[in-house]
Amino acid sequence: QLQLVESGGGLVQPGGSLRLSCAASGRTFNTMGWFRQAPGAGREFVAMISWTGSTTNYANFVEGRFVISRDNVKNTMSLQMNDLKPEDTAVYYCNGAAGWSQYQRREFDSWGQGTQVTVSS
Repeated sequence: QLQLVESGGGLVQPGGSLRLSCAASGRTFNTMGWFRQAPGAGREFVAMISWTGSTTNYANFVEGRFVISRDNVKNTMSLQMNDLKPEDTAVYYCNGAAGWSQYQRREFDSWGQGTQVTVSS
């Protein structure tokens, strides 16, 4: 059964850090990444990573604060988020695609259920 499960969300103060994880089962994805959706907003791209991990891409708003990584042996992906801001509050989703181009075209094979990140003092 194809499944993506996110974990690691929670409540953190501004300037704090969180590490999100995504565990995949049922298959592997050439390209994986993260999106997020804030209340009342659409789902937006956060970061993506190639199969080998040598190529990554981040949304402009990340500004060097987040680091995406993956472990193909464990079939997992992570997003280390540092210097979090209140505007980072959102549900974070992991997803995967068959390739880099497919990911850029938003041709996703699967989505997780999301994990809530709340940045507040």
